[in-house]
Amino acid sequence: MEPYVKSEIKDGVGTITFFHPQSNSMPGTQLRNLAAEIEKLGKDDNAKVIVLKSEGEKAFCAGASFDELIAIKDIETGLKFFSGFALVINAMRKAPKFVIARVQGKAVGGGVGIASAADYTIAVTGASVKLSELAVGIGPFVVGPAVERKIGTSSFCQLTIDATEWKSSEWAKEKGLYAEVFPSPEEMDTAITFLTDKLSKSNPEAMAMLKKVMWEGTEHWDKLLIERAGMSGKLVLSEFTVNAINKFKTKA
Repeated sequence: MEPYVKSEIKDGVGTITFFHPQSNSMPGTQLRNLAAEIEKLGKDDNAKVIVLKSEGEKAFCAGASFDELIAIKDIETGLKFFSGFALVINAMRKAPKFVIARVQGKAVGGGVGIASAADYTIAVTGASVKLSELAVGIGPFVVGPAVERKIGTSSFCQLTIDATEWKSSEWAKEKGLYAEVFPSPEEMDTAITFLTDKLSKSNPEAMAMLKKVMWEGTEHWDKLLIERAGMSGKLVLSEFTVNAINKFKTKA
């Protein structure tokens, strides 16, 4: 199957679904398409709340596309690629509607960033998380502000420094990344339907005002996340990172 990002609106609920055959990893085009769909539903009065989900069972999002990472040969290309994650996070942050993330599988790197940027994240028991960037010679610079805002500095440091180890869904719930964790996708979807049905009938103006209050203090992220993208874009060119990514791809 080819990668895609699609959206639909039904009964006041806007649902955005993304897919990539490589564990829902995110090439630059995919990231920009995802940001565009979030912005589109944010402006559509027919969507009172947004649900963000991916296809498949094993992985919610495997983060950056290693194939595209290894192909980066200059700082400008690196900046453009990592800016894709900045666009997605900022689109979620600025959407005047609550974004509910449905995490049906493991989240790695940028996938953790997307789960963190959602206003309310619901997951299944097997949805472990890992910030693996340091293990391949870079760092979670772009997603870092979203993750740290959600789980706090101490827990963010744990994820960042212990870059090769998974943290369980129970850990993620305890730290505040996941609002709820369910044993099965069916139970998770029931909970999401129940929540979004209530939100679709709530006052749109009140929710928009609450969203703005909840994200108060992040107005500088438009600039900050692009600056962070430049840091990752520079590091991805280093010999250390190129070798680390190639070694990781060989193992995979």
